[in-house]
Amino acid sequence: MSKLRRQSVIATTSMAQRIVMAGALSTLVACSTRLDNAPVIDRSPSGALSTPTTQVPPAGTLQTAPVAPEVAAPLPPAPPGYYRVKPGDTLYRIALVNGRNYRDVATWNNITNPNQIEVDQLLRVAPPGGSNPPMIATTPGAPGAAPMNPAPYGPANNGVTPPAPIAPSTSNPPGAIAATPAPTPSTGASTPASNGPVSFSWPAKGPILHNFDAQDKGLDIGGAAGDPVRASSEGRVVYAGNGLRGYGNLIIIKHDATFLTAYAHNRALLVKEGDAVTKGQKIAEMGNTDSDKVMLHFEVRKQGKPVDPLQYLPPQ
Repeated sequence: MSKLRRQSVIATTSMAQRIVMAGALSTLVACSTRLDNAPVIDRSPSGALSTPTTQVPPAGTLQTAPVAPEVAAPLPPAPPGYYRVKPGDTLYRIALVNGRNYRDVATWNNITNPNQIEVDQLLRVAPPGGSNPPMIATTPGAPGAAPMNPAPYGPANNGVTPPAPIAPSTSNPPGAIAATPAPTPSTGASTPASNGPVSFSWPAKGPILHNFDAQDKGLDIGGAAGDPVRASSEGRVVYAGNGLRGYGNLIIIKHDATFLTAYAHNRALLVKEGDAVTKGQKIAEMGNTDSDKVMLHFEVRKQGKPVDPLQYLPPQ
């Protein structure tokens, strides 16, 4: 009997040991298993989700939409008889391009300092009261704005911008063409180029150093300092000075309503503004002002635009 009880106790103890061992083993397995924490989302106001949202300004704050930079509207083109100043322009160059005397352009626009013009400024380049083609410079408002009439280059017209000797009558309305010729053309002066095609001659003797192109806009004629520079055709001096950058001592001669010629880099100028000159007359001495070599830069301009002088000069 005691033997059976002992065996029962042993069996019970063995069963208990097995249960304890199984429990311990389960605990060890649970501890060795990796558990990831569940994601936690903070929905409180201070922990809002980091998704992009539109920021709402505080109450009472005026919110303005972003303003795009303003683009200036393009300016309209200059009307006939006017010119709009571009970067790099000078009053002298504007007058040259339009076949005018810079003094007249300054007077028509109430400019006291020729060096003070502004980009996009609108300048009058035709006499007030008319929009006729460019011609010999006249005083503001004079009826000389009409097309050229016979013999405007006679000695009676000598001087700087005479009041109105090139107009047939001071009683004509602005822009009107007189029916009768000028009352004083009886001198033996040269005939104006407007009576027929302008005939040009070579302004200097020497080799051609550079031909006409879009950049040079004229002929460069070589020579020695002091060589004579002659008027290529009869006309009137509308500019004599050195105010045009890149040209040095410069002479501009107006021949008719279409053509003018320019003579640059001279050492000495022998004529002044307003002088009437004849074809072949010595007007300057060759030099190298505003140039790296002694030469004459010669330009022919038709309606203010540069053209190849070789198209108008006789063969050398």
